[in-house]
Amino acid sequence: MAEELEIKLSLDPDGLIKALDWLQAQPEAKKGSKKSLVNCYYDTSDAELNHQKAALRVRQAGGQYIQTLKTRGEFVNGAHRREEWEWPVSGPSLSLGLLADTPLGDRINLARLAPVFETNFTRQVIVLDDGEAMIECALDEGVINANGKEKPLYEVEFELVSGDPKRLLVWAERLAQRCPVFLNLISKAEQGYYLAGIHAGKSAAAEKPGASTDGQDDVDLFLHLLSNAWLEQRSVSLEGVDLQSLQVQAEACGLGQPFSELAEYLAKGGTLRHILHKPELGRCQLGLLANRERQSLGA
Repeated sequence: MAEELEIKLSLDPDGLIKALDWLQAQPEAKKGSKKSLVNCYYDTSDAELNHQKAALRVRQAGGQYIQTLKTRGEFVNGAHRREEWEWPVSGPSLSLGLLADTPLGDRINLARLAPVFETNFTRQVIVLDDGEAMIECALDEGVINANGKEKPLYEVEFELVSGDPKRLLVWAERLAQRCPVFLNLISKAEQGYYLAGIHAGKSAAAEKPGASTDGQDDVDLFLHLLSNAWLEQRSVSLEGVDLQSLQVQAEACGLGQPFSELAEYLAKGGTLRHILHKPELGRCQLGLLANRERQSLGA
């Protein structure tokens, strides 16, 4: 078992091109491989695995096949932290025996697992080594397929290979200064489940306990509410969020006016679809996280 730590940003097609051009131009960058990846996700007909907050896939890259099990894990300062198991397999079919010694082995009936959806995309890798951390940037372009429906996929993932995990946020902020991004807490698997119509009951935001008096939980809650509204293509409910606290934090990182305009727009029922192309959205998301990190270091 390994642990995965990554920050994921959603972009539009033009943004993905700009992100690739900018990342390749950095002196800390080294261009890596480019691959076409076909990913088939498995679950039971009643989504037992998804309810266990896990995702299971078989990935084909050229003539190689990798079976992967991931937990949903936790959200830590803008990054996803997950447990992950990977095994090389001989073909596109599941190897059920490999799952026996994982947490799923005694939780679900493995024999009921069947294909549910696919995420198929081209991945260009850029490796960043700035002396403080080594980070693998994966730029993904493709589609999610489920039940005859299709959803476009444009993402940049910053995954920590080694070193200081805080550098993930530093590089994400730098990219947000170059092109519009959306800090997205919804994984590819969750998007697939939603498209397939079997997304597990409570959203990540609904599991949150609510805003705290020190304002730190408000950042997480705000980000989860944005991501779930993006997934469901609806307006953002800001119930339970201490917007005054977030406003103060935004002002502390020089984003007071953009955040005020964003909060006003959302409070009036505005949807994210109309502002995803605006650079202020991602900058506010990442700025709030960076400010919280600075506050925690100064405490």
